[in-house]
Amino acid sequence: MRKLKRTSADLVAEARAKIEEIAPADLLARHGDADLVIVDIRDVRERQKLGFIPGSIHAPRGMLEFWVDPESPYYREVFGQDKTYVLHCAAGWRSALAAATLTDMGFEAAHLDGGFKGWVEAGGPVEEAAPRS
Repeated sequence: MRKLKRTSADLVAEARAKIEEIAPADLLARHGDADLVIVDIRDVRERQKLGFIPGSIHAPRGMLEFWVDPESPYYREVFGQDKTYVLHCAAGWRSALAAATLTDMGFEAAHLDGGFKGWVEAGGPVEEAAPRS
């Protein structure tokens, strides 16, 4: 087996050290705030299977940097607002990496510590996805 210079756990730890982390209870207290955008970066199949945080927007991890960048042909206006953005994935690993990358780009984004799992464990509401046709 090949030994890596840095593991995925190393990358997540480095990302977490330089970004803002929001505890599930704190995000739950702010849920519904008009100045807050919760961004679900999970795969669409995860949202379908497990549901999602009501009011969250979906931005697949593979497109996030392009959707945030106003110079990208894939730019999405939702990311041009003067709001607080909190990313989440399933457990908080992908969202930590994504928030660090966006921070490096100059886009301020925090991430939900513990991800969707932490949200559910904190008693956060979950909306079921409509069945796919």
